[in-house]
Amino acid sequence: MRLSRDDENFGDSVSIETQRTILQKFAAENGLRVYGEYVDDGWSGTNFDRPSFQRMMSDVEAGKVNCIVTKDLSRFGREHVMMDYYLEFVFPEKQVRYIAIAENEDTEKGLSEFVPFKNLF
Repeated sequence: MRLSRDDENFGDSVSIETQRTILQKFAAENGLRVYGEYVDDGWSGTNFDRPSFQRMMSDVEAGKVNCIVTKDLSRFGREHVMMDYYLEFVFPEKQVRYIAIAENEDTEKGLSEFVPFKNLF
């Protein structure tokens, strides 16, 4: 989960509690066991040095996390080059599934060709 003041410029209404509710419901409905929550409140999506993002990636490296779910692509990040890097290289190498609920994107099913464009907008 992530929320920054920049999000107001994008017209997002995605409070941390709203995101949490959506993610918990999705996990329950899809039989996903939640290892932990990673919340970067007040951090821009263009910054991948966010504290909870780094903690999550440490858990990925340690083999504790094999699936990452966000409300939408922008909650993961807003910098398309880094997004592509994680989605195309890091996650496949670490065997991590990524799901963006709002865009119906799931690496297990194969990402659509439009992911880079969705993230730009």
